[in-house]
Amino acid sequence: MHTMRRSRLRHSLLALLTLMSASTVALGKTTAADAVPRDTVRLSVMPSRLEAGAACTGGSTKVVPAVPWEQRNLQLPRTRQFAQGAGVVTVAVVDTGVSLQAPALAGRVTAVGGAGADCVGHGTFVAGLIAAAPVKGVGFAGVAQQARIVAVRGTDERGTATDATVAKGIRAAVDAGAEVIEVSPALPRNSARLRSAVSYAADRDALIVAAAVPDAPGNATSSAHPPRDYWPAAEQGVLSVIDVDMQGGRPQGAFTPRSADLAAPGDGVIGVGPKGGGHFIGSGASLAAGYVAGTAALVRSAQPALTAAETARWLTTTAYPAAIPRLDPYSALASVPGATHETAGPARDSPPVRLVRDESGVRATRRALVLAGVGGGLVLVVVWASVIAPRGRARGWRPARDEDSATG
Repeated sequence: MHTMRRSRLRHSLLALLTLMSASTVALGKTTAADAVPRDTVRLSVMPSRLEAGAACTGGSTKVVPAVPWEQRNLQLPRTRQFAQGAGVVTVAVVDTGVSLQAPALAGRVTAVGGAGADCVGHGTFVAGLIAAAPVKGVGFAGVAQQARIVAVRGTDERGTATDATVAKGIRAAVDAGAEVIEVSPALPRNSARLRSAVSYAADRDALIVAAAVPDAPGNATSSAHPPRDYWPAAEQGVLSVIDVDMQGGRPQGAFTPRSADLAAPGDGVIGVGPKGGGHFIGSGASLAAGYVAGTAALVRSAQPALTAAETARWLTTTAYPAAIPRLDPYSALASVPGATHETAGPARDSPPVRLVRDESGVRATRRALVLAGVGGGLVLVVVWASVIAPRGRARGWRPARDEDSATG
């Protein structure tokens, strides 16, 4: 019976893929006048690393005034009724650094070593998803708007990570007093260094939230990456996060994990850059991890008695039910004991996270990303339904996996 259902699902999705491919071709024939709406804001793409000789990422002059789709998806305006991370929780970002010149984070970033400079811009983007302050007339803001940020470089200055740089970054984050540690790099092999760093964080009650897969390369044209583990996300005690788009699927060329604990928006999301008040657009599981880390900060600020492991379980059990549970910040905060807002109540009594249409003023930029990724995303849904989802449902949070399971 289950085999027959999976077979029907595959055939239905493959038929839908064919239909959507035809639709993509048809949409590609729009005229220049129709292709770009008058209210479109075209944004520069935030890289996760820079090629040798490439200039550092600068500021953006483009601002998106409306609330981005991903923040409406997560019901962040409602979530802020309960908590904003008011100066209680420190979140470390283990990435390319976090720029001390980013206005949205002014006065709340402490840098370890040289991590206060961010040539790539990616770490600043992630930190903004976590804790960017609100700006009048602008819909974008961080999840935990008053949380403190510790900038830790887990890569070299161009964005390339190794097990040594990531392990050193995790330890530095713990030593700086971080209660939540967002780790953007996802490495193809585990190591004794990484295992030791993860244990070091767990022993000191710091919750590691890590990207379950690397961000897809900017020139990705294929989705034929077999499911596999990446570290430190696959290590015991780490909360691993996968990215989804507006339709709840994966982008073309995305890497696929064997399993993940949570899914969150991460494809075509809006964020800040290392300078100025303008916005960039970015994609990747590291960005989804930023949203989960911000929510973890809210939960730990609202309920400081929760341990790191209890916070992870809280986020997964209050998540919207799906093959990979979908982050639901509103439910996580509304169900915290002692929540006092008049709309507070049990997690499942509150409206769940729902996918919404994009109306944020970046439709043309995001449309290109969605159309490019929809075919690969649908193929990955087939893989997910037949391989990854059953494996994920069969396990709890969070079994250890041996580094020898790596395939390359």
